[in-house]
Amino acid sequence: MAKSQERNRQFPSKISTTSFVKLYIMHLLNERPHYGNEIIDEIRVRLNGKWEPSPGMIYPLLREFESEGYISGWWQEPDKRSIRHYKLTPEGYEHYKKIKLLYKSNIEDSLVMLRSIMADIYKEK
Repeated sequence: MAKSQERNRQFPSKISTTSFVKLYIMHLLNERPHYGNEIIDEIRVRLNGKWEPSPGMIYPLLREFESEGYISGWWQEPDKRSIRHYKLTPEGYEHYKKIKLLYKSNIEDSLVMLRSIMADIYKEK
């Protein structure tokens, strides 16, 4: 069987969870500065409480973005180092524009698939 004819045994996932969360972090930081727990809360609220990223996902991504120069951070109280706020850098804004465009068709494909499933199985439009 040719590779193009091989069955895909995995349900097609058009965008990984990590990629989705990276995009959402950039989106939120494009709106205004946030700190880590605030990002988690904001995503949960915007997704109507259906899902939220874990701190174990958010904080490594924030450190990764900061080391790549996409965001900059500062401590609210530098001597206590309790809450670190982040904002998008100009390089981060350029990266945000790129991944926003890159993931758009994947998100649209996922929506089409899910709407088709709802219409087919649950007879919803």
